[in-house]
Amino acid sequence: MRFLGNIEAKTDAKGRAFLPAVFRKVLQGASEENLVLRKDVFQECLVLYPESVWNEQMDALRSKLSRWNKQQQLVFRQFVSEVELVTLDGNGRFLIPKRYMKMAGIEQDVKFIGMGDTIEIWSNKHTSEPFMEAQEFGLALEEMMIDKDNKE
Repeated sequence: MRFLGNIEAKTDAKGRAFLPAVFRKVLQGASEENLVLRKDVFQECLVLYPESVWNEQMDALRSKLSRWNKQQQLVFRQFVSEVELVTLDGNGRFLIPKRYMKMAGIEQDVKFIGMGDTIEIWSNKHTSEPFMEAQEFGLALEEMMIDKDNKE
């Protein structure tokens, strides 16, 4: 599954949004019906996980944590308890609960950003500026991508 691109949209008065058709096609191609919605851990946005991707993430996190460590149990509990199961209606719409809209600062205008195996939902007010300036992005990418042993 590869979600790519960014698409601007609007929510209605009830907080419903149309999942962009290009992303719906990816879900249909992968036979995914259910999505999991969660506030991003680091950014002020929401993340839609196809259910299979969510299950992989949950399993990966669980495998790194001990059930007998109180702090690790708290982290796991918070990660899995702050989610909402999302199903698209016949028109491709889904409801963003009000508490999630508040967490991400979403009013009406949103931007869906494909992040490979997940989809982020941002308030347009948070994406009016680039996430990184072009020069900063180039330098960061260069540093990450250069094979330090081969000095590509």
